[in-house]
Amino acid sequence: MKSYRMYVRGEWIEAKSKAKREIFDPGNGELLATVPESGREDVIEAVKAAREAFDNGPWRNTTALDRGKFLFKISELIKRESKKLAELEVKNCGKPLAEAEFDAADAANCFEFYGGLATKIHGETMSVPANSMSFVIREPLGVCGQIIPWNYPLLMSAWKLAPALAAGCTVILKPSELTPLTALELAALIHEAGLPPGVVNIISGPGAGAGEELASNKLCDKVAFTGGTATGRKILEGASTNLKKVTLELGGKNPNIVFADCDLEAAIDGALFAAFANQGEVCSAGSRLLVEKSIHKAMVDGMLSKINRIKLGHGLTPGVKMGPLVSKAHLEKVQNYIQIGIQEGAKLLWGGQRPEGSEFTKGNFLMPTIFDNVTPKMRIAKEEIFGPVLSVIPFSTEEEAIQIANDTDYGLAAGVWSKNIFQAMRVIRQIRAGITWINTYHPTFNEMPWGGYKQSGWGRELGFHGIEGYLETKQININLDEAPINWY
Repeated sequence: MKSYRMYVRGEWIEAKSKAKREIFDPGNGELLATVPESGREDVIEAVKAAREAFDNGPWRNTTALDRGKFLFKISELIKRESKKLAELEVKNCGKPLAEAEFDAADAANCFEFYGGLATKIHGETMSVPANSMSFVIREPLGVCGQIIPWNYPLLMSAWKLAPALAAGCTVILKPSELTPLTALELAALIHEAGLPPGVVNIISGPGAGAGEELASNKLCDKVAFTGGTATGRKILEGASTNLKKVTLELGGKNPNIVFADCDLEAAIDGALFAAFANQGEVCSAGSRLLVEKSIHKAMVDGMLSKINRIKLGHGLTPGVKMGPLVSKAHLEKVQNYIQIGIQEGAKLLWGGQRPEGSEFTKGNFLMPTIFDNVTPKMRIAKEEIFGPVLSVIPFSTEEEAIQIANDTDYGLAAGVWSKNIFQAMRVIRQIRAGITWINTYHPTFNEMPWGGYKQSGWGRELGFHGIEGYLETKQININLDEAPINWY
């Protein structure tokens, strides 16, 4: 068992209260580590460190080229430690090793992408009117608080840190209190990369107290949050204290629409992957499967014939495709939604219970679950469950599919399956969601923007859009006429 410390001002520290939190493996209940349980005082110190580093440290005078080199170095260090990071991610989060390995590789790629982008921050010039010149420059926004969720801690750390550092900001990163381990391991790699003290500060602690202080602290110029919509509203309340900039990547109840002319085998595989990858603990999960009635039976039968191929178990066990849910409390929340679906009259086709076997008794395991004949007004079709629960909703026409797809408070992601590209594009254009796929589901690219419509958030991450959220725009005007203006 390892005892971790937080990373503030380039040093490893304990919480001022000396409080500790125990971190357990959700797959077998094993005690993995202890981490500091920070509170408001700890966050205040971390913010002060970031503020000092931004206002008076060497970071603001570091060239874009050198900032990029720091990010390239972090990328290389992640690659070097990728096996260790992936295995730790499995033990802390529960996800299968293959997914954690992909996350580690993608985290390295994210730092590499923004390392290259650091030197591509350009401005504008204008020579109107005569005898003057106006130009626009982009400057780092300042001190940024960043709060990430428990489902992708290493990858979300990269999504937050890389663009902020490329822009020239300083940061305080707070991972979820449930899954802080890979973020704290990343702090060690950042330290090894040689960033100046205070540029990156990584603290562990709960949303209540630590997260609240980070959102409301007046020395922070921005807060970026990924997580649930209800918490996002609280972040906004805290940010209003000094009207800090805010980026929110929130929840989703995402439609995955299957038309009768689709490649049925591809759609079956895609629907299962959309719903059950990472145990369904994904904001963009395709948890609402809208199926054209003429192929409804074939689609459902096809999923049922393949769902037993989803091997459950500890993520480090070879061949496992679905691990445990992150915590006992979250398991109970998802089980409660399954009972709600049964009470609402949906037809439970598969799962809905914990798997049998001694290997599952100590972990937070739940079988992949499929409900059929779900109506759009049922709670399991309206509310984000964030677990391996798929709701199948039949539809008759393209217009009905679009109406059902958009009948949600969310607008994060959506998928369409059809061989008719004209229909697929026509439907995608009418769905109010920020990330969409045609004849696939879940691919994400560091080069492309990520974010949602409606209550799925504000702003975008990744790509050029991701760095925009960490830059201010300054207009500079130069008078080229030496004569007085003679106004008076």
